[in-house]
Amino acid sequence: MIKLLIVDDSALMRRQLAQMFNQQGDFQIRMARNGAEAVAENMEFQPDVITLDINMPEMDGLTALAQIMAMRPAPVVMVSSLTEKGALATFEALALGAIDYVAKPGGTISLSMDRIEAELLAKVRGALRARLNKARGLGTRLKAERESVAAVERRSLSRQSLDEGLVLIGVSTGGPRTLEDILPHLPGDFPLPILIAQHMPASFTLPFASRLNGICELEVVEASRPMPLEPGCVYIGKGGADMLVGRRNGRLTVLAKPENSGFLWHPSVELMGRSAMEHVKPAGLIGVMLTGMGHDGADSFSEIRRGGGRTIAESQNTAVVFGMPAELIARKGASLTLDADRIADQLISWTMC
Repeated sequence: MIKLLIVDDSALMRRQLAQMFNQQGDFQIRMARNGAEAVAENMEFQPDVITLDINMPEMDGLTALAQIMAMRPAPVVMVSSLTEKGALATFEALALGAIDYVAKPGGTISLSMDRIEAELLAKVRGALRARLNKARGLGTRLKAERESVAAVERRSLSRQSLDEGLVLIGVSTGGPRTLEDILPHLPGDFPLPILIAQHMPASFTLPFASRLNGICELEVVEASRPMPLEPGCVYIGKGGADMLVGRRNGRLTVLAKPENSGFLWHPSVELMGRSAMEHVKPAGLIGVMLTGMGHDGADSFSEIRRGGGRTIAESQNTAVVFGMPAELIARKGASLTLDADRIADQLISWTMC
């Protein structure tokens, strides 16, 4: 049985969540009304996973999360409002160690639950397999082997031309925290535009872009409209849409298009990669596949590598969820497999050295 702790100050929400998980048949459930009860239940019940509301009396969700991670770390899925304030609090929660989040829509609770049931179930089960704390570094033997391979590939790949190029980043579960570990280490004069397809609701991507812009030397914007691609700029795909590469007046341009129903995840990493190859030779593309569930982008990034481009898969050692990078590796689409804290240096080596 999966031991689940549900934390919410709404009695109705607690009942709705408990009913939803009880119907699965493999959950043992306890509930808490506020953060203080959550901290106590985490120690006594020792849940396998926790769903945690943010806005609660006595002790809010962020304070409770910090104490949970300090006293007895457990996989936590935040249940957040779709407001800008809710988005900012969610990013703080992810930085504190939460695995994932579900955006709680407004309106009648029973109708809201119908809309998020499948997503919440998938993310709670996915959190069971997620890495709680990102390890930094492997054993001496594995590190030596990896760096030896990386050195060979760096020497061969660094000679490729990047007269017109792009960096494409695909990421999902665990992504906000991982991107905050990578992007601030890139210099403001980084020579290529960076496009990021992060699976995220529409109301979250603008606050997320603003958050990153405040901690990076690079300019970070939400790609909500056609924008010419500039070196040293990071473009976050708008949630609820797909981000494509095009040309306008001869210039590479990022475009926001309605979600393509033929793809499961949005903004779609796969579509971003395919559209980039329509306008830039693969040799000018760098694909970076970070933490996330599923296989979004694995095919197009593999094609980039086969066409002479370069790709990085985040290692299992640091990925919160080793799904998307593992799929790229399985397709032999990864030029290099690197811990997250080595990716920025590799991008600099490929483009600025």
